Amino acid sequence: MNHTIKLSALVFASFLLLACHHAAKPIYLPQKITGLKTPESVVQAKDGRIFVSEIGGFGKDGDGQITMIDAHGKASVFAKDLDDPKGLAMINGNLYVADKTKIIKITPDGKSSVFVAASAFQSTPQFLNDLEADLQGNLYVSDSGDILGTGKGGAIYKVDAAGKASLLIDGQKNPLVMAPNGLLADDTGNVLIHVDFTSGILYSLNQKTGALTDLAEGFGGGDGVVHHSSGTMFVSDWKTGQIFSVNTKGDVNLLKSGYQSAADIAITKDEQFLMVPDMKAGELDFIPLHH
Repeated sequence: MNHTIKLSALVFASFLLLACHHAAKPIYLPQKITGLKTPESVVQAKDGRIFVSEIGGFGKDGDGQITMIDAHGKASVFAKDLDDPKGLAMINGNLYVADKTKIIKITPDGKSSVFVAASAFQSTPQFLNDLEADLQGNLYVSDSGDILGTGKGGAIYKVDAAGKASLLIDGQKNPLVMAPNGLLADDTGNVLIHVDFTSGILYSLNQKTGALTDLAEGFGGGDGVVHHSSGTMFVSDWKTGQIFSVNTKGDVNLLKSGYQSAADIAITKDEQFLMVPDMKAGELDFIPLHH
């Protein structure tokens, strides 16, 4: 697979992201979780609990759920009766879920409500996918458009604390935006990195100017993108089942392969592991990180 890097832009993006994670003591040694129903995204709370979105049957409403894995590795259902839950993000203890055409808010006690309805978006979403939160309390959500068809029609929205959604960029504003998937916000709230599922390109979006910069290419079906405090970014490729690292020098390396479909990745709070939902395998894997 051919990867090309736009080094100066990448180093700039990494500089802005350096403080995104703060290392903590590991809570327990993670073990692979099996028996999940189409796991798509994962996030860890400050107290060590891990939340996984399980789509269930694609397009089948009501069979999706959020599974919670406690500090001892025990799994239980945290929220159910969702449609096709995908991207996850946490703000002030609340869990936000990209669920098909809407965003759901789940309180710490597991109660769900619609935070952003489909009608609140500029255009009715086709395939809400990843969610990301910034330090200012905003959410970002990717609509991957006709991801399973033409591979186009996607958009990225910003959602404020009141649940107001505003369009950041779409294919009409910039034809490079086809099926945006994984999102990564910097500390300033001015730069948003995303990987496109159709093109396999990693981009940086300047929210003030609207400029879209090509950071790296060759990620196939780009799905998730996360950042380690060492400066390294990690990108998952759903189509080939591979995980890549991208360091601040612009070097792209294969971290791990062999997944059936590596979906929306996340880093544990102690930064010791990369969590990988393998959608088709129904598993959540943990890759040790040595930085």
